[in-house]
Amino acid sequence: MYRHFGEVEAAERSPLYERVAVALSESDEALRAIEAAPARKRHPALILAALHDLALAGRAPALAAAYAAADGDAAAAAAIDTLLRMTDSVVATAAHRQTRTNETGRCAVLYPAIAEAARRVGAHAVGLIDVGCSAGLNLNVDRVGITYSNGQSLGDPSSPVQMTSSTVGDRPVPTRALPEVVARVGIDLDPVDVTDADHARWLRACLWPDASGHPEQAARLDAEMALSATVPPLLLRGDAVEVLPEAFARVPADALPVVTTTWALSRFPLERRLRFLHRLDEAAAGRTVAWVSAEGVGVAPAIPTLGDRRASGHSIIGLAVFGQSALRAEAVGRCWSQGRLLAWLADS
Repeated sequence: MYRHFGEVEAAERSPLYERVAVALSESDEALRAIEAAPARKRHPALILAALHDLALAGRAPALAAAYAAADGDAAAAAAIDTLLRMTDSVVATAAHRQTRTNETGRCAVLYPAIAEAARRVGAHAVGLIDVGCSAGLNLNVDRVGITYSNGQSLGDPSSPVQMTSSTVGDRPVPTRALPEVVARVGIDLDPVDVTDADHARWLRACLWPDASGHPEQAARLDAEMALSATVPPLLLRGDAVEVLPEAFARVPADALPVVTTTWALSRFPLERRLRFLHRLDEAAAGRTVAWVSAEGVGVAPAIPTLGDRRASGHSIIGLAVFGQSALRAEAVGRCWSQGRLLAWLADS
């Protein structure tokens, strides 16, 4: 597993992690140390993030120096040494954490779809509910600036957080502005509070030290966390199916609740996904509810697949509106690489 991670998954994105993962795979002592973690917590990305966390915390200075110098051989040696000396710390971190990916491209997908949901129901205010929110960074979708490759832009051009997305296809992304966001609620089994130093460091640790040769990723994450800290979202801990009613209760009655899922439902078995859909339908008994999704083909129940094949390498952007009498569900676009590439399909 570690050799495959290094030679296949990390090879193009991170020379450092390629070298470290392969070195771990060749060390019997390192592998025995990793086996001290629960079986489901031995994945390379998680163990490497736990080691990175120690480096960022100042507890593994040799590893931190090797990462800063982008020295693969030194990083491999320091990673093995740190793992063997601090096995308990690495295992403890891996046991109670999970890897976090807060890809900023998600906002490029979410913004136009949420704005379209509001337009369709005539909403002048929305309350955002993000399922599988991690740190809730997606809940700042209206507070970031987004530029598309065709020259279109959305959001706040003066925001400290700026992101880009490439577009394909004939239809432009609608440039309608989001209405006022009056509630920001995140749901996660283990939400991350960016105002907590340990939590914020863990988000940084989940970034690969030299991923794709883009050091600006760390700076962008810091900017996102600083922006979120100025208006902290309400983070609810628990299973989304059970917690959704509480989340809906936090959205004012005169605002449209918009539930968002971005590559979150794939972690649910089919039965849970259907119960999630039922929760949305239940909430619509008393008010109109919208659901914006970016999920793999066939993952989001009720969202059309456009005839696309499962595991096709792209995702479907779905928009569903639950009214008191009917469900209207549509595929409004396709996206690739978690929003870095977007094809808008819907009439607006």
